[in-house]
Amino acid sequence: MELTTPRLLLREFRTSDHAAVHAFAGDPEVTRYTDWGPNSLHDTTTFLTEVARDARDLHRCRITLAVVEREHDMLIGSIELRTTSASHQRGEMGYVVHHHWWGRGYASEAARALLRWGHHELGLHKISATCDPDNAASARVLTKIGMRREGHLREHLYVRGQWRDRLLYAALARLCGN
Repeated sequence: MELTTPRLLLREFRTSDHAAVHAFAGDPEVTRYTDWGPNSLHDTTTFLTEVARDARDLHRCRITLAVVEREHDMLIGSIELRTTSASHQRGEMGYVVHHHWWGRGYASEAARALLRWGHHELGLHKISATCDPDNAASARVLTKIGMRREGHLREHLYVRGQWRDRLLYAALARLCGN
């Protein structure tokens, strides 16, 4: 599977992506607001093994793609869409971008493309995403792509020894405009 945007290619991960993935997944600055990481080399290998297995599944409900900046053919991040309920046509998405590429609109561009694809190609009615309340940049991305804040999930995740809140955003297919 591949999606293209004006500046990005969203594609399946390859075994040869290990170093590029580990460059962002092992970075404490990048993973500061995630519920995983920073990755060890083994964690990154496990991640790539899992997404390769998912890609081979004919009935896959987890689509995890490499975010590649097209001009320089550089892998700069990862984006994922999971179908959480086929019967209710619901999904969840998340993304991460290497900190050297922050502030350039790449997360918004990738997320908008995958959101649109999830609504139109997978037929998902509602796609949601969460972010840490302290992650203002991610909240801006979610708003920018047409998601609306639906709630504040108190002590939603236990991360690195402490309970963390999450802000819940979602987009409905008919209201999103994507």
